[in-house]
Amino acid sequence: MNPLAATWLCWAIIGLSPIAGKYAVGVISPALLVFLGTLIGVLYFAPWVTKNKQWETLLAKETRWKFLFIGTFGTALPFTISLIALHYTTPGNAAILQQSELLYSLLFAAFFLKEYPTKAQLAGSALIVLGVAFILLKEHYTPRWTGDLLIVGSTWMLQAGSTMAKKLPAHLDYRLIGMARNFYALPALILIIAVLACTDGFVLKPNLQMFSVLTYTGVLKYGLAMVLWYKAIRQLDLSRVTAIYLSYPVLSLLGSAVLGLETITLYQVFGLLLTLTGAYWVSSLVKKQGH
Repeated sequence: MNPLAATWLCWAIIGLSPIAGKYAVGVISPALLVFLGTLIGVLYFAPWVTKNKQWETLLAKETRWKFLFIGTFGTALPFTISLIALHYTTPGNAAILQQSELLYSLLFAAFFLKEYPTKAQLAGSALIVLGVAFILLKEHYTPRWTGDLLIVGSTWMLQAGSTMAKKLPAHLDYRLIGMARNFYALPALILIIAVLACTDGFVLKPNLQMFSVLTYTGVLKYGLAMVLWYKAIRQLDLSRVTAIYLSYPVLSLLGSAVLGLETITLYQVFGLLLTLTGAYWVSSLVKKQGH
């Protein structure tokens, strides 16, 4: 699969993420869902790692601290925070506001990777940021605002993890990186769960809804989507891949409305149109370059 196709398939899987997160509310605690999901992710990648004798590489001293950074900031913390946010806000809002990640993408890519955005990328990115700001201002001091702020305040972690992944040795297979992101997320998650167990505890209600959310999280989001994501960002410019990927809110918003999780509002549509226009503008640059 070429990297552009991998990006769009990842887009489809991630578009379901806020919806699955909303269905997790009340049946499984955010940190516990991320923890169990990463365990499934480890099992997803384990056959490939074993077959290709990559366990030694996974645990190698030269990369273990980078892997730990990616696991902590690319999975454990941002995914837990985004699930907490869905206790307050809607899947549509959460998906649209996730696009604030693009701002961090451009900053990190320019500063750490020396991948400087073009004027067209900056113009498209400005539309995305404007759409995010529109949603945030409209929800000011409403019950959704807490969740919205949690989303916007945590998206830098995802880009920090992706930027570190770009600094890994070029010979590492993207499936090994996907495994590392799950495997090295476990220490932070174990610590979070231990704190929860000693304080407020956590929710776990085994039923069809809970197992469905867990299966999606572990197999699709933490398994297949990670393979697709790392295949894309290691072969395309990080900020451009992110712009394509972050156009997924159209799927999240429509799916959420169809399932009765929220009623689409005019300000959501306006914010979404702004962000999608910007994302499409930037993604078209990839097509023109023949990727």
